[in-house]
Amino acid sequence: MSIEFTGMIGHQLSSEILPPTGPIFDRDHIVRFAQTHEAAGFDRILVGHWSDRPDGFLVTALAGLSTKRIRFLLAHRPGFVSPTLAARKFATLEHLLEGRLAVHIISGGSNSEQRRDGDWLDHDERYARSDAFLEVVRRTWTSEEPFDIANDFYRAEQARSAIHPQQQPHIPIWFGGASDAALRVAGRHADVFALWGESLDQTRDTIQRVREEAAKQGRQPRFSVSFRPIIADTEEAAWAKANEILEQARELASGYTFSPKPESVGAQRLRETAAKGDVVDKRLWTGIARLVGGGHNSTALVGTPEQVSDALLDYYSLGVSNFLIRGFDPVNDARDYGQALIPLTREKVRLRAEARRQPA
Repeated sequence: MSIEFTGMIGHQLSSEILPPTGPIFDRDHIVRFAQTHEAAGFDRILVGHWSDRPDGFLVTALAGLSTKRIRFLLAHRPGFVSPTLAARKFATLEHLLEGRLAVHIISGGSNSEQRRDGDWLDHDERYARSDAFLEVVRRTWTSEEPFDIANDFYRAEQARSAIHPQQQPHIPIWFGGASDAALRVAGRHADVFALWGESLDQTRDTIQRVREEAAKQGRQPRFSVSFRPIIADTEEAAWAKANEILEQARELASGYTFSPKPESVGAQRLRETAAKGDVVDKRLWTGIARLVGGGHNSTALVGTPEQVSDALLDYYSLGVSNFLIRGFDPVNDARDYGQALIPLTREKVRLRAEARRQPA
């Protein structure tokens, strides 16, 4: 099984320890950040979605035209663009990037955030809509003939698209969510199922549940897990760095109340992970996850590059083939991962594969 690394870029420099700097749509930062990931050897970059931030389609287009090799993962929330139009937008962007695009469908984990864009569906209804959305998108991508749409969420007559994805059979679909409703939709549609950085036992359980749902559809998705690696030359220095990050995050958060996503099962699970202690398994650190209420992928792996690489391989052994890694000092950390963590982990995977090919 091959291994891939996905980074994440934003529209301006910021993190839990860095207040936003520069214009809200910082063209120079987007270009520099994307090129840093490409030079560091990442396979793909995630461009996120928020209810109050610049449009991810345009961030992706700018980053894509500023790079040559690296692929992109565009987050998209169903419900605000019709699926037929969304399918054409995705396909057009994929042509612009010469096939370097996947789509990450996020159904929404916060009622208040959804309502900022006028969406009043509840949690399970949002996942039902995602199911209907993806049915139409996939059909629009692959159908050569016009077709009618009539389901609980969408209606159209003689829908068709003159533009189809370069990738076959279609643009890869990533999907996330920890609830039963999410896993059912993932089983039907996900080419890659994305998890937040939980314990090994939690990850093993989720992978098994997704595989069971996918098997009902005759499908075999791949898996991605997200972490915030904190690396240093020694383990002691890495933990000192983690503690410094936590203090900086607390200072930046003073006077600001993080709002956890109580409707999100993923956030609830991260809070449950954090409740087990500051460190879970060998080096899964929950300090920032506790501070932000489990509201986003905020668990870290702390140690030397060798130690963090070994921790990643523990997840790889469970069937995880993609790791979404991003740092608290985003640009510099991406560069550091490319110098130490990514090549080291790739080499260990290569040696594992080589050892399995050796005769007993």
